[in-house]
Amino acid sequence: MSHALRFLGVGNAAATELGSSSIVLERDGAPLLMVDCGQEALTAYLDHYGATPTALYITHVHMDHVAGMERLFIRAYFDEALRGRLKLYVPVSVMPHLQARVADYPGALAEGTVNFWDGFQLIPVSNGFWHGGLWFDVFPVRHHLPDTAFGLRLRGSFVYSGDTRPIPEMLARHADMQEAIVHDCALHGNPSHTGVDDIEREYPDALRQRMLLYHYESAQAGAEIERRGHRIARPGEVLVLREPEPPETGAR
Repeated sequence: MSHALRFLGVGNAAATELGSSSIVLERDGAPLLMVDCGQEALTAYLDHYGATPTALYITHVHMDHVAGMERLFIRAYFDEALRGRLKLYVPVSVMPHLQARVADYPGALAEGTVNFWDGFQLIPVSNGFWHGGLWFDVFPVRHHLPDTAFGLRLRGSFVYSGDTRPIPEMLARHADMQEAIVHDCALHGNPSHTGVDDIEREYPDALRQRMLLYHYESAQAGAEIERRGHRIARPGEVLVLREPEPPETGAR
């Protein structure tokens, strides 16, 4: 089997021309797991695959990462083959925020008698989860308040930072098997996001060489990041991955 990451979008919340930041893990060219579901990301997924996602992991609940979920609920609920079966993996401490963002409004349907979560198979996760026969590690990152944003690792294959400040302590643990590292990076950092200066200051060359940077402000910013010697992800790009390693002993 072969695995790859497809970038549905790579921009920040204001860079609509770059699409909402989101990836899809593909196995043998077929979608296995979507990560985040901003409005533009869901559109890009539907346009490319011609079908509704069947599995989704949420890193955090800023709207450029979850604004497509109401549309996703409608598609899932009115598809009898998918209703209640669309797997939604959410870190436990993110769940209250996701509930407040997308599920608390009364009346998921005008006709009533339906809960927002009736469209999904909601699966709370802590240190990780199984999906498609693979174990995915989940780890906290530095984005606004503690325990509100989480990255994702497929051991030996890739690490996805999600929105974050630099996390050298996490990558020392979760990127120790030559994984490809997909890392938040704008040309200019701020208290919630990594900037290219942060990448160059916080990470050694050996780690930076494995990084593919996303969540930048504009195509022009991306071009400047490249001029500084870094690789950037582009919408629609496909990154071929190393095959995953078996999970560490004790993963459940």
